[in-house]
Amino acid sequence: MPLVTISLSTSWSLEEQKMIADGTHDAIVGVGFPLKDRFQKIHRLPNEQFIYDDRHPNLTEARSEKFVLVEIIISLGRSVEFKKDLLNRIVQNLEKRPGIAPHDVMILIVETARENWAFAGGVQYYVNN
Repeated sequence: MPLVTISLSTSWSLEEQKMIADGTHDAIVGVGFPLKDRFQKIHRLPNEQFIYDDRHPNLTEARSEKFVLVEIIISLGRSVEFKKDLLNRIVQNLEKRPGIAPHDVMILIVETARENWAFAGGVQYYVNN
């Protein structure tokens, strides 16, 4: 179960936010996660609270006010190839809809051990009890 946090500026409309969330989810499903396995948070931030380097690490074109940060928490064990596929799918989807330039998409994948997930009632679903 990926847990996705999407951070973006308040310049995005609700329709565009849905496109970003849907494009991210479509990429996640595309690499093998179940369609119904969708947990997403969208953080809309005013410019003074969304602070980022516009060219890190060495972009030739500066990030714009359309910059989007996607953080995905998943369980340990995915290959580098799996992660590259996921990253590419997200960037391609967001470039198609709502039209975000690839240099305006930053993605962070965070891995955690399966015993760190408790989906409901504090039950560690992946741990043999």
